[in-house]
Amino acid sequence: MIEFGHSTHVGLRREHNEDTYYADADLGLWLVADGMGGHEHGEVASALARDTLVREVSKGTELVRAIQIADEEIIRHSTRRSEALPMGTTIAAMRLSKDGGFEVAWVGDSRIYVWNDGLKQLSQDHSYVQELIDQGAITSEQARNHPHRNVVTQALGVTDPQSLRVASMRGELNPGMQLLICSDGLTEEVKDSAIAAIVGRTELSAQECVDHLVLAALEGGGSDNVTVILVRAR
Repeated sequence: MIEFGHSTHVGLRREHNEDTYYADADLGLWLVADGMGGHEHGEVASALARDTLVREVSKGTELVRAIQIADEEIIRHSTRRSEALPMGTTIAAMRLSKDGGFEVAWVGDSRIYVWNDGLKQLSQDHSYVQELIDQGAITSEQARNHPHRNVVTQALGVTDPQSLRVASMRGELNPGMQLLICSDGLTEEVKDSAIAAIVGRTELSAQECVDHLVLAALEGGGSDNVTVILVRAR
């Protein structure tokens, strides 16, 4: 049995919410997309990614291929516009199969975590600061305040399709486990330890946990749009 909660908020400093999401237990698909591109183009890119994934997964397309098709759709749409401004989006998605197996896939710095008696990040950010961490040049704590912490190295619609790397992994969703999908509007403002303290409150419903996470991001500064999905296996 699956229980899930979901919410998005524009934050305290932005006029538009360029995040979008989808949550559907019947289809077994949950996703968060964080658009970028200025004006309202980020909203268009994230919505295109969402709609393409829903359409493709509904047809039985594998999750990674569905994300690649979404990338093609955004580029096709972008080349039809007269403005030179590029538009793109991150994507973090989860597909649940009938047998309880799951696949997660991502591009960019929207994140996927698993809770299994503790919080663990499954995704690895496609970002400049993550590359610095991997090289040992900075620590994870230093990355939180790095001036280029918002620079992504991979995104749908802006990365050369030949260079696009859709990362993915598979696992089993057993009773008591939870999967958290979020935009960086949460992780910019709330440390993993604080996220874990909220997700670990099993006396709360999944939706209540999500509401607490969004509130924590706003209390932390609300510098960006924030979107959170929590999927819980009973």
